[in-house]
Amino acid sequence: MHSVKLIGRILYAAGWHFIADDGWAIASHIALSTLMAMFPFLIVVTALAGFFFGSKELADEAARILLEAWPAQVAGPIAKDITGVLTNTRTDVLTFGSLFAIYFASSGVESLRIGLNRAYDMVEARPWWLLRLESILYVLLGALAMLVFSLLVVFAPTIGNTLLIFAPKMQPFSGLVTIARYAVTVTVLIVSLFVAHRWLPAGKRTVKETAPGILATLLMWLIAGSAFGRYLAEYAFAYTTMYAGLASAMIALVFLYLCASIFVFGAELNSTIRKLREGIADMPEGKAIKE
Repeated sequence: MHSVKLIGRILYAAGWHFIADDGWAIASHIALSTLMAMFPFLIVVTALAGFFFGSKELADEAARILLEAWPAQVAGPIAKDITGVLTNTRTDVLTFGSLFAIYFASSGVESLRIGLNRAYDMVEARPWWLLRLESILYVLLGALAMLVFSLLVVFAPTIGNTLLIFAPKMQPFSGLVTIARYAVTVTVLIVSLFVAHRWLPAGKRTVKETAPGILATLLMWLIAGSAFGRYLAEYAFAYTTMYAGLASAMIALVFLYLCASIFVFGAELNSTIRKLREGIADMPEGKAIKE
């Protein structure tokens, strides 16, 4: 009972600090920046796929992996827009347009850094240009990682069919390709969260210090995604009525806002637990949280 009460007080304190640190406003900034960065990021992925692999199919697969964790009601409409962007993007060279896309995509990374620094009570002392270069590096590494994962998923059916020729008894396991796709998506999410929490904000944090917030984020994302999907199944018409042609963009923005709020709360949770361990965590009334 004492442990349950302690967890409740920690969650309450994290929520209070989330509000005190302007978590809702920061989440809206992250959501808008992410939506604006998504298409430039996919343009970068497409350009790299054409430059290094000469295949646009990898970019298409990367987009599917990116949207795999989204509710179908959210991913469906925006996937059509993404298809249009990828279809009309030149992939033969890394043009100036791609360079601008890299810069704009890095703004999404910078928005995450701002939210994490605020949640972890960190003051950024590094020069802005160094942070921007770091964000650009994250974009490029992220794009290449997505292509590598996409390469594995694209060739998985071919590998599976080859194995079935030599080992027909493996036929019952042919559905593992679908499981592998979800495994890749989960892996991308977990790795991205660990990288963001450990290295984006100022200061240093261990895996142990970031784990609680990351686990809470993944769990709440799962619950929120399912709930939001059910909500859209019943009330998606409201967005169409209110926003007309902008409905798909607004649905994506609201979903990203929900995800960004959970992301920031996860960082606040880590910060609250750290303060508890150091004996400085407090409640709104000013009373310290006691173990």
